[in-house]
Amino acid sequence: MDLRLTEEDRVLQERAREFTRRHLFPYELECERDDGLAPDRLAEIRSAVVEWRFNAINHAPEDGGQGHDLLQQTLIEEEWGQATGALWDVPWRPSIPLREGTEAQKDEYLRPACRGERRDAYAITEEEAGSDPSRIRTAAMRKDGGFVITGEKWHVTTGDVADFLLVHAHVDGDPAKPTVFFVEKDLPGVGVVRTPKYTHRFVFEHPIFALDDVRVGEDKVLGEVGGGNDLTREWFVEERLMIAARTVGASIRALDLSLAFARERQAFGKPIAQHQGVGFMLADMAAEIASEKSLLYRVCWEAARGSLSRSDLHALAAAVKLVCSETAGRVLDRAVQVHGGRGYMRENPVERLWREVRVDRIWEGTSEIQRAILLNELTKRGLQAFVGWPT
Repeated sequence: MDLRLTEEDRVLQERAREFTRRHLFPYELECERDDGLAPDRLAEIRSAVVEWRFNAINHAPEDGGQGHDLLQQTLIEEEWGQATGALWDVPWRPSIPLREGTEAQKDEYLRPACRGERRDAYAITEEEAGSDPSRIRTAAMRKDGGFVITGEKWHVTTGDVADFLLVHAHVDGDPAKPTVFFVEKDLPGVGVVRTPKYTHRFVFEHPIFALDDVRVGEDKVLGEVGGGNDLTREWFVEERLMIAARTVGASIRALDLSLAFARERQAFGKPIAQHQGVGFMLADMAAEIASEKSLLYRVCWEAARGSLSRSDLHALAAAVKLVCSETAGRVLDRAVQVHGGRGYMRENPVERLWREVRVDRIWEGTSEIQRAILLNELTKRGLQAFVGWPT
């Protein structure tokens, strides 16, 4: 078993690191101060995304993507995750279920999205439905050879900059018919209810959308009627792994900044890093990062080799997100503590990262939901997914 990165992977990782430092870090404070970036600033980053070939890292070259496997995507997202303000979201990564579209749908949605000409936002959560999709009330009623969609979707990340939504709804209001629809934002009946403010300051927003008798044709079904849960699960798996990668990146940057500060900051005649109260926090941060990174890389390496079944990958992605997001919470909390009062200043990256990683224990499935997935795997299939080893 050889887990060493190939030369291609090392070059890709270094290129992602350089991109982050050149094209994401310089905009962090501006994004924090202005609660986002001006259009010209976004255009600068978007131009760099294309120049550096970081558009659609998760889709096939024949559809306009870069064709990177899950391990390679992890290497990239880990570097991007060191940037605050969710600037990692400016490089677009179209939702992975788009690859299941027909050729006509790919021409209309996926391929332009890969080129950066269009952008999607996945709309699942509702006021009364989050972790339990069976409680979704958004309904797509059949009418005149198409569908009429009615409902409301919450926390639609990048919904402000997307031009079309992927709406998870129940056909005929039947929870047994979960289905994903393409919904253009400019269709009659699509509107923004409000755009809430959150703890973090992200470069993009998470609006609440109302769908009031929105008419779409049969050709706007992604996949097939009743196949929405599988598509959404596929989206969740990839998103959970990428969240994990970015939280590892955030943790690494926090430790790097904390170590540099603790080496310079003096107290009682010596650097605070030499006092066990601080030094042991740094040691714990390093140990936890080593552990989470090992798990993340192992799972994504196996997935890239095609050695994981869909059920195993679903379970392991839950484990990876749980471990990495909760580790990041602990690491960032210690980083703030090491920095003292400076760690509580918004001009400090550790403060911004501390605020931002909190949501990683919530979105794309709370920590409690990840534990429920793991328990389900254990009780149905036993320990193999977690204690087995690739051969």
